[in-house]
Amino acid sequence: MTTLYDVPASKIIDKASNELKKLKKVVPPDWARFVKTGSGREMPPTQKDWWQTRAASMMRKIYVSGPIGITRLSKKYSNKKNRGYKPEARRGGSGAITRTIIGQLETIGFVKTTKKGRSLTPKGISFMDNISHTLKKSMPELNKY
Repeated sequence: MTTLYDVPASKIIDKASNELKKLKKVVPPDWARFVKTGSGREMPPTQKDWWQTRAASMMRKIYVSGPIGITRLSKKYSNKKNRGYKPEARRGGSGAITRTIIGQLETIGFVKTTKKGRSLTPKGISFMDNISHTLKKSMPELNKY
């Protein structure tokens, strides 16, 4: 059985974001056009479908390291803030973006809340495994082993 670990992360995230676009349930709110993805960023994202890409990436992160809380999940999207002549310092990713995306994934039924944090439901796990299975079938270089 093919799982998420058998296919490169970038391929899975691209394919999963395309599938989430088809569902039309993971859509950016109105304020998403103006916000930065973290306090360490200087500009908002320039990609049109960055919201679905971030949602697919979060699903992968929850699959790999779940159950995981909102704070730890937003730390995975942190970066260094340019503070002028002072040394750079780490800043976490946006908590509002993380909470909103997780809320949308919970309404679809891909993510559930437990006492230890957020984890994928069986529906979410099968969604990610089906994507990895179709990618592995379409990529002959992965079928060497």
